[in-house]
Amino acid sequence: MKRGKKYVEAAKLVNKDKRYSTSEAFDLVAKTSTTKFDATVEIAFRLNIDPRKAEQNLRGAIVLPHGTGKTQRVAVIARGDKAKEATQAGADYVGDSDLIAKIAGGFFDFDVMVATPDMMAELGKLGRVLGPKGLMPNPKTGTVTMDVAKAVHEIKNGKIEYRVDKVGNIQAPIGKVSFGAEKLADNAKAIYQTMNRLKPTTVKGVYMKNITVSSTMGPGIRLDEESLKG
Repeated sequence: MKRGKKYVEAAKLVNKDKRYSTSEAFDLVAKTSTTKFDATVEIAFRLNIDPRKAEQNLRGAIVLPHGTGKTQRVAVIARGDKAKEATQAGADYVGDSDLIAKIAGGFFDFDVMVATPDMMAELGKLGRVLGPKGLMPNPKTGTVTMDVAKAVHEIKNGKIEYRVDKVGNIQAPIGKVSFGAEKLADNAKAIYQTMNRLKPTTVKGVYMKNITVSSTMGPGIRLDEESLKG
């Protein structure tokens, strides 16, 4: 794959054979960010798991200590008092059958969807549309709930979802380059601790094969797992 001049120059700053401490790694993330905008920083875990096994198909959500630096647009599918609670909590779009019909017509101007359990049967008809976009509410991520106010509040305050891919990797945003090394390290440690806690009992050998951080369009920087434990 051909890389741009800026990427090539940034990559020269990174020792591919070294595992960096969080402070070193996030300082490097800032130095190797080549975009003119405030780039997103992501963490990627290469795990020794088989997603085809139900107990190893990891999926969930976590509220990061310092958020992600991005304001999420939230749509809530609910009726009556629950719809009012969602509106008061700051949801961007709230509705029941009317909002479902609008989405069926091609409306996707939101990042996360929350729904009350009683609306899932009707919403389920849009599974083929919402599923591939990663927008279908799911109890595992706390987006199918009666406590819609809490769900909206958490999403607006830095809640992220994670899900293992077909080859055992989990990738998630942990902030912006402008956060600085300390806040990025706090967020990285939070998601690391969650991943560690979710280690399936059926996993044999090394669980986390590799942990990498990078900025948008920047080179990957390997993290020393020990520095995430503090």
